[in-house]
Amino acid sequence: EVQLQASGGGLVQAGGSLRLSCAASGFTFNDYAIAWFRQAPGKEREGVSCISRSNGNTYYADSVKGRFTISSDNAKNTVYLQMSSLKPEETAVYYCGADPYPCSRYWRNGMDYWGKGTQVTVSS
Repeated sequence: EVQLQASGGGLVQAGGSLRLSCAASGFTFNDYAIAWFRQAPGKEREGVSCISRSNGNTYYADSVKGRFTISSDNAKNTVYLQMSSLKPEETAVYYCGADPYPCSRYWRNGMDYWGKGTQVTVSS
C-alpha cells in the first residue's frame, strides 16, 4: 500500500523559509513521481512542483520558480520542498502526491496517490 506522509508545515513570517518533507513508502514500481500541491480555503488545488525519481527531473509552477526547490533523498524515499521568500497568499494546506511513472506533462492535474497535508501559514 502506497503511503505518503507530509510534514514540516508551520507558521512563518512573510519572506521566511520552510522545508516540507514527504516520506513515501509501499512503492512497488521502478519509477515514480512525487509532487507537491497546495490548496488554500476557497481556492482550487494548485500544483507546485514535481520530481521524477529516476532522472531527478524537476518541474515548478511559474509562481514559485526561483523561490522553491524540490529535491529527493532516494535512500530515504523522502522528497523535500524548500520554500523561501514565502508570501502570505501562499498560506495553504500543502499535500504530496505520487504517480507510478515520471512527472508527466499533466502532473498539475493530480496524482494517483495522495497523502494528508501539512498546514503552512505565512503571516504578513
